[in-house]
Amino acid sequence: MGKRGMMVVMALLMVCLTSNLIQKGDAIWLSLPAKSGTKCVSEEIQNNVVVLSDYVVVSEDHSYIPTISVKVTSPYGNNLHHNENVTHGQFAFTTNEAGNYLACFWADGHNQGGGDVSVNLDWRTGIAAKDWESVARKEKIEGVELELRKLEGAVEAIHENLLYLKSREAEMRTVSEKTNARVAWFSILSLGVCITVSALQLWYLKRFFQKKKLI
Repeated sequence: MGKRGMMVVMALLMVCLTSNLIQKGDAIWLSLPAKSGTKCVSEEIQNNVVVLSDYVVVSEDHSYIPTISVKVTSPYGNNLHHNENVTHGQFAFTTNEAGNYLACFWADGHNQGGGDVSVNLDWRTGIAAKDWESVARKEKIEGVELELRKLEGAVEAIHENLLYLKSREAEMRTVSEKTNARVAWFSILSLGVCITVSALQLWYLKRFFQKKKLI
């Protein structure tokens, strides 16, 4: 096998591995207290990213399935999804704010039984939330070409995430430098105030002793 064949085989292996990584998604299991208590899931997401999530209540007793309430908010507190008295649901949105997106779940108070409520949450963002079947039908691609398109999307997502992290690092560095400068000026000001107060105290004590004719 020549170098060209080896390169093709390695490329196919990379495509298959990346495809498995893209398609693989571990669901999140939440155990909600039956009477009170809220559990939340948060993720830091950059701007203009697609978020898709499915949630469902899992109950061992098939004769009765408890209900839950769900609320999803943006980093600035905007309500993106709110549902009450449900056993399953779905929410999807495209982010227009960069920051931590929060999804909170709590069990409804009128549920029967005293056990915890189990909720299965499938949270997907970015490339994992893309409907590749629709893309394949629309552009009439399949097989290796489709896997290469997935790989290209994954690389673009990683590149955008790295740019986002770089911008956040620059913002944090700027804030840190400003904070250090302000602390330095505050320290100098505090030292100046202490020196001034000490000088005034010495001047007052000197005048006091002079009036008492002690010096």
